[in-house]
Amino acid sequence: MSESIVIKTATLDGKYVGYTSETEFLVQVGKGNSSYKTRYSFKGNLVQAACYYRSINIGNGYKKRLLMPSCSKNPVLARHFS
Repeated sequence: MSESIVIKTATLDGKYVGYTSETEFLVQVGKGNSSYKTRYSFKGNLVQAACYYRSINIGNGYKKRLLMPSCSKNPVLARHFS
């Protein structure tokens, strides 16, 4: 039995985000001018990805972002620098 793909929409920080049950979301953390490293990956669950993103406490010199790589126009949904 194959699962069908479900199309979903959500609002994140005032922006509408359209995605499917197969869309991948990445929560990434970095320090200073270095590149980001993926800490968490979620498939088809924007709410859970946003909760993990918001729960990460970053100190001085660190940064974090919530990324949807399948979006070619603007894949960064949220980011924060400290």
